[in-house]
Amino acid sequence: MADYKFHILVCGGTGCQSSNSHEIMEALKQNVADAGMAEDCKVLMTGCFGFCEQGPIVKMLPDNTFYTSVKPEDAAEIVAEHIVKGRKVQRLLYVDPENKEHVSDAKHMEFYKKQMRIALRNCGFIDPENIDEYIARDGYAALAKCLTEMTPEEVIEEMKKSGLRGRGGAGFPTGLKWQFARGYKSDVKYVVCNADEGDPGAFMDRSILEGDPNSVIEAMAICGYAIGAKYGRVYIRAEYPLAIDRLSIAINQAREYGLLGDNILGTDFCFDIELMFGAGAFVCGEETALIHSMEGQRGEPTTKPPFPAESGFWNQPTNVNNVETWANVPVIFLKGADWFRSIGTEKSPGTKVFALAGKINNVGLIEVPMGTTLREVIYEIGGGIKNGKKFKAVQTGGPSGGCLTEKDLDTPIDFDNLVAKGSMMGSGGMIVMDEDDCMPAVAKFYLEFTQEESCGKCTPCRVGTTRLSELLTDITNGKGTLQHLEELKRLSEVIRDTALCGLGQTAPNPVLSTLRTFEDEYIAHVTEKTCPAGKCQALLKYEIIADACKGCTLCARNCPVGAISGTVKNPHVIDQSKCIKCGVCMNNCRFNAIVRH
Repeated sequence: MADYKFHILVCGGTGCQSSNSHEIMEALKQNVADAGMAEDCKVLMTGCFGFCEQGPIVKMLPDNTFYTSVKPEDAAEIVAEHIVKGRKVQRLLYVDPENKEHVSDAKHMEFYKKQMRIALRNCGFIDPENIDEYIARDGYAALAKCLTEMTPEEVIEEMKKSGLRGRGGAGFPTGLKWQFARGYKSDVKYVVCNADEGDPGAFMDRSILEGDPNSVIEAMAICGYAIGAKYGRVYIRAEYPLAIDRLSIAINQAREYGLLGDNILGTDFCFDIELMFGAGAFVCGEETALIHSMEGQRGEPTTKPPFPAESGFWNQPTNVNNVETWANVPVIFLKGADWFRSIGTEKSPGTKVFALAGKINNVGLIEVPMGTTLREVIYEIGGGIKNGKKFKAVQTGGPSGGCLTEKDLDTPIDFDNLVAKGSMMGSGGMIVMDEDDCMPAVAKFYLEFTQEESCGKCTPCRVGTTRLSELLTDITNGKGTLQHLEELKRLSEVIRDTALCGLGQTAPNPVLSTLRTFEDEYIAHVTEKTCPAGKCQALLKYEIIADACKGCTLCARNCPVGAISGTVKNPHVIDQSKCIKCGVCMNNCRFNAIVRH
């Protein structure tokens, strides 16, 4: 990289690629060549920068200029102005929403100020398809240190000392998990990366694999050395083609460099990795279901013990960690367990990656120290609620989590605090809701998802989630009763206490948390037959205010079912028996004469 005067980094994550970042890169390359700057300026594709709301993103080095919402047609101006003339393209700079000033360096943006990147340290900085760039940022130095300076037992002790907890949701101590796997004697052991990321709105693991696949490979090799395993498997969902492609490239390059395969770095340690593809079953995020799927069986969980550390893939000792957990491992050995423990909280050291989505101004991928409050994430990093709406709730932990309200905003984010509030960390999905969201409808959405994803093996999950979904459907359709609310609560508690695996045990969380914190909304649905948020279509009612109606006939002419009658210049009326509650009339009224109840 030192041979070039300028580097142009183009975001190559899935989100920006869907907005033509590949075309942007090709246009930049062409314009650089046309300007005769090809020997001085390097254009390359990186992983996700995180600030998805402002994508596609182009970053200029060495001055760290951050261009947002770039289009292919902007490439000529970027090269002509920034590279050739040394002038920043002002219209492409990020505009601070508070003071309306242009900001050129990401470190001065509120979105990045409180972030700390460990798992995401290389995403947006290196070309993920070039192993040399990973090595230039201390890549594989941790593996070399472990193989040449530490015994397997010392590696495990360092992991235990770091306090790293699994980032896949349960938060089990990683070092302890490795210790269990090492403790079981076998000639064949496996190291497995769980890349089956299935939460709605979650894209943490995908982004790491797209932007820094070598960090996962290096970490798996370190674990293999520690537990005595020669074989690694990455179980990744087939819906992640870009992550699969870049991971495959990284594995092949690591083999070419002697960092995978036989006698790694001149030692007697041998370790290699293969990819295995999942078909998108959410339940396969649970480690025993994942292992069964890897073996070609139905993705169904089994009771534990035995745990995979004793009897996992092909009945051999197996260690399973998720992508984000692996991404933390190399840094711990380079900077030390004490350094890692100095970040975050006592019981939850380090950082956590979240996919921040929903009714939030700054949608994106963020990484913050454990202990950062929800208020800081939503209002400082996230930039507050879209369109000036009022914050209502935030769902953490995806379908397995719960809704937290305004009174919870000052809760420090870590494994234990979120559980104490009736939610959970999960893998890192964080969906923000505003005043227009209906909480019974939100619970219904998540129950429909978990019902669809249930493997069907145990009755509490198979039948219970179906019944919960039916109850919520009745409530949101105006057919619910107070008895339904009692049944919701009682059935949710039974499923939670009796389901076989984590999917079933946590499936009722959205119901229980919204019942607890938004009981008044449920009561309005079943007693008043109204939806306070105006979201449940079956409970809506559109009326024309006679005094405000000018008789322009626009509403009647646009009604798709002919439910509105009236004559020109006279008040119109909606026939409620015909109205399908589509809202077209309200959208077309120029005089605000139509109200929705």
